[in-house]
Amino acid sequence: MPVVREFPLPDLGEGLTGAEVVRWMVEVGDVIAVDQPVVEVETAKAVVEVPCPYGGVVTARFGEVGEEIPVGSPLVTVAVAPSGSGADEMPAAPVADERPLVGYGVMASDKGGRRARVRAVSATSVPERPVAAAVPAGPVADAVPVGPVAAAPPVVASAVVAVISPLVRRMARDHGLDLARVTGSGPDGLIMRADVQRAVSEASRAEVPAEPAADVVPLRGLRRTIAEKLTRSHREIPAATCWVDADATELMAMRAQLNRATGPKVSVLALLARICTAGLARFPELNSSVESDGSGIRRHAAVHLGFAAQSERGLVVPVVRDAHLLNTEQLGAELARLTESARAGSLTPAELTGGTFTLNNYGVFGVDGSTPILNHPEAAMLGVGRIVPKPWVHEGELAVRQVTQLSFTFDHRVCDGGTAGGFLRFVADCVEQPGTLLRQL
Repeated sequence: MPVVREFPLPDLGEGLTGAEVVRWMVEVGDVIAVDQPVVEVETAKAVVEVPCPYGGVVTARFGEVGEEIPVGSPLVTVAVAPSGSGADEMPAAPVADERPLVGYGVMASDKGGRRARVRAVSATSVPERPVAAAVPAGPVADAVPVGPVAAAPPVVASAVVAVISPLVRRMARDHGLDLARVTGSGPDGLIMRADVQRAVSEASRAEVPAEPAADVVPLRGLRRTIAEKLTRSHREIPAATCWVDADATELMAMRAQLNRATGPKVSVLALLARICTAGLARFPELNSSVESDGSGIRRHAAVHLGFAAQSERGLVVPVVRDAHLLNTEQLGAELARLTESARAGSLTPAELTGGTFTLNNYGVFGVDGSTPILNHPEAAMLGVGRIVPKPWVHEGELAVRQVTQLSFTFDHRVCDGGTAGGFLRFVADCVEQPGTLLRQL
């Protein structure tokens, strides 16, 4: 009659006290051969397949996947043929001369009657050799009647991948990573957590489709000149920006009144240009530029007012020469002429150079604010946002007013915040109370 033998978890070496069940390789009722791997377990050192020294029918398994089994605790019980039948002394199935190390091997008798375990080695490793220490087969359970034991085919196990901990192997499983393709950076090729993380990252990058080749637009002509000038300005000028909201309702009303009279129409830009020239007369420090070697500040006697204009070739800054000598109507006429020339692409080099101050009306693009780069070597620029109806406290009551945002960017080398703030506040006062301009005429 067959007897049931219990196979405990053997001592896996190096002081390890237990191992985690990674994968069961047999089911209850399976017929196994001597030295057939029955379970894959993981220790803090590596993952190994544990072979059972008995051949027969598996009658029980102990431990679920993920559960830690202490050394010496039962792994499986196997119903084997009774002593003397040769079933438990049956040699392992023949293997090639060279196979990788997978488990504890079969029992082989030596001349002294002792049994030593032999490890199988793979086709690319060293020839098989005896292992120094034998693993006890564990206590024999009480015999129970079972059916006859059928012979099982020989099983050749796969190679072991050395991993530092169960968490690392689980991480690889969660990401669908084949550890056999990972190069370990630990001692003797031990796979560390960082190795798995690196492999997962590389796999993720490999899955990202390559971006289509980008078009490269040559930077030449006017676009190149603008780029070089703005880069130099950003690199050399320590610019600062301040801003304020202003109620432009009265300014718009005055413009409407002027345009009801006979003569050329007055634009908002012309009114703002006239306010700027009046402000620069009060704050002449802002109509200046710093010498190229940084040795001094050049104060300009004339105001050559540049203004931003959009053309088919890009943004250009035409210059109104001697703007401080022109009245509002004259400023409007010159602004209109230069704007038309910019659109036609007929501006001359003289009309595009020599500015001392710039007015930037970015409200025409439907935006409220900006922090522009100064037009090198100028020291200041006034920006004007769109004029739109907004809630506003007027004369102590909430009302809908025409509001705009004014921003002022300046070279901090030519003045401090007090001067810049004074100029911006003067401009805002003129926008809110256009009659203030009469004091400057």
